[in-house]
Amino acid sequence: MLSEIHYLVRSTADGRYLTARPNENASGYLLLFRENFDALSYLNTHAADVAHRFTVESIPGTQLGSLLKRWGFTGVALVTDPLLPRVEFLQHN
Repeated sequence: MLSEIHYLVRSTADGRYLTARPNENASGYLLLFRENFDALSYLNTHAADVAHRFTVESIPGTQLGSLLKRWGFTGVALVTDPLLPRVEFLQHN
């Protein structure tokens, strides 16, 4: 996962990243996509009316840990199927 490029969705209004919570009491997990088109498909499928308020950014896996720490995320929510959606929660150590 470290040598790969990952894709994140970020608000153009306030700069915050799109997150997921496995339950209402959980801390935020950064939504992470394997491909740019997966992130766009996710937005267009689940938030078509506000998709224009977001942008897709790429990040190398080597910088992922520092981003998680800087923003205080618990881990990543890897989107394996953007249409259903199917998400795998991975906690950061």
